[in-house]
Amino acid sequence: MDESRRQLRTVASNLAGALALLTAREVPMSGLMLQLKQYRLTTAEILYHMPDHPSLLQTYLWQEYDLAPQFPTLRKFLDFWSHNLDGKLHSVKVSSVDLLTPPKWRNAQELLTLH
Repeated sequence: MDESRRQLRTVASNLAGALALLTAREVPMSGLMLQLKQYRLTTAEILYHMPDHPSLLQTYLWQEYDLAPQFPTLRKFLDFWSHNLDGKLHSVKVSSVDLLTPPKWRNAQELLTLH
């Protein structure tokens, strides 16, 4: 009887540990969940100098959900770029838009009839 209790306790403690690992793991949020938390779809057009030909510029488009106006995800990406990649940054254009907006109402200007 003692052996079966020990096995049961071992299984229970292993299950508790597995549950703790599963709940502690960061689960990626869906686009809808991010938008509900005030994230916006952010697009950045990054112009950078090509490493082999510094006089030439190349474009890189980056798109991710981010918080405006601080843009912490974009800033983290640009920090990574400047510290780890060879192409020196020239300029960055940022645009951001709310995808979840209240419905808009407008009256029709014309009414057409087709036969």
